[in-house]
Amino acid sequence: MVPGAFNYHRPDTVDGVIGLLGEWGDDARVIAGGHSLIPVMKQRLSDISHLIDLAGVDSLKGISVDGGTVTIGAMTTQHELITSDALASAAPIIREASLQIADPQVRYLGTIGGNVANGDPANDMPGLMQTLDATYHLAGPNGTRTVSARDFYEAAYFTAREDDEILTGVSFAATGGGYAYEKQKRKIGDYATAAAGVLLTMDGGSCASASVALTNLSDTPVYCADAVDILVGSAVDDAAVAAAVKAAVDASDPVADTRGPVDFKKYVAGVIVKKAIESARSRA
Repeated sequence: MVPGAFNYHRPDTVDGVIGLLGEWGDDARVIAGGHSLIPVMKQRLSDISHLIDLAGVDSLKGISVDGGTVTIGAMTTQHELITSDALASAAPIIREASLQIADPQVRYLGTIGGNVANGDPANDMPGLMQTLDATYHLAGPNGTRTVSARDFYEAAYFTAREDDEILTGVSFAATGGGYAYEKQKRKIGDYATAAAGVLLTMDGGSCASASVALTNLSDTPVYCADAVDILVGSAVDDAAVAAAVKAAVDASDPVADTRGPVDFKKYVAGVIVKKAIESARSRA
């Protein structure tokens, strides 16, 4: 199928984007990489009269590492996340996760903003941003505001972003210690059956800090606070890992679909979380 007729806009400023959204309201949508929106338009599941392309807004692009803070523009592509040495030094888990997203063709156009903003629970970056305790930067007609990634997702495809707002970027503290992003999928390019991001820092043989989050195991990304509580202060030995894995799996709430029944997904989640914790521990 082909999309219905629409008007195409390519503003070059954030204010220009906000103005067009205000002018056309529910008839307008913004497009980043287009991997989520274009299929919907082709199937005519959404009536869009005005398409606002963000590719012309240079202020939405780029990666900055300033001291201990990393800031990434919403229109930065997955390929750029992979090839940035500064980002790999400040937060190597980003490169590890981005290399597992889809395939090179998708990564050349797919953006971090598009991946996190539409609320698809199968996308990798929302869970990863919760692992990093990232902050999302939004702009709208009433100015700018920030929302924690851990507070942003309300349900599948429902987020804290208002319809007249756009995501302009994400920021988070540079990471140290061990890290891992593990993902199980049916084939190259597929969404995860289960995926987990883990960060660990060790001090004197015990875990000083930790972060664990899950992808595609609920209708939103899942930050596993109970698993974190178990790991912090432990030696991350077999008993602590087993307890943390159980807590993470208990926090998940998958649904049966073509990737398998609920029990299978929970089993895979346990395998993936254990692998991620052990890999992060070996790097810490």
